[in-house]
Amino acid sequence: MATSEKLLEAFHLFDQANAKDPNVETYNKKIYPKELLYAMRMTDVLDEFAPNASEALKLAARCQHICRWEIPRSNYEANRAGYLKWRQELKKFHVKKASIILGQVGYAQDVIDKVEFLLLKKQLKKSKETQTLEDIICLVFLNHYFEPFKQKHPEDKVVDIIQKTWRKMSLEGQKAALELSFSENAKELITKAIADGEE
Repeated sequence: MATSEKLLEAFHLFDQANAKDPNVETYNKKIYPKELLYAMRMTDVLDEFAPNASEALKLAARCQHICRWEIPRSNYEANRAGYLKWRQELKKFHVKKASIILGQVGYAQDVIDKVEFLLLKKQLKKSKETQTLEDIICLVFLNHYFEPFKQKHPEDKVVDIIQKTWRKMSLEGQKAALELSFSENAKELITKAIADGEE
């Protein structure tokens, strides 16, 4: 699918916003603002997993975490209810940020509405595009963030997160996940989690 000028401009503005992230991550000996690197990874994985993705899906993937640091987890209670409230507020926040930028670029309201639909994860498991976005989120987590995550948490929590991640994915997403490169320990945990989850 051809890349439009609007898409490139939207990506540029999304990236400008995410470049302000005070949190950083080192990757391949280069320091990146954390959410800028995340956005780039989302686009890279989407391009590989679904090369014919619609423009709305490409936009949603790129702005999935836009300015996420502005609403820190620590602002909410340290329990599941607090976590769920934080996640819901984040979705609305990302939609608002993205919609303003998409409007500035000149996207029609139907495209903005579609990006909002995807960012809010509407009709997961029913909408192919919402499911594809969820698959990309899970693949990016497994490929780039799972190894550091498992080093910080006890095994039972790691197994639980793998199982929850696995349940969110389509069969195509799960197949792609099994083709990722993991350490031997990570492979063992993932295999155990999947097997236990299917019992």
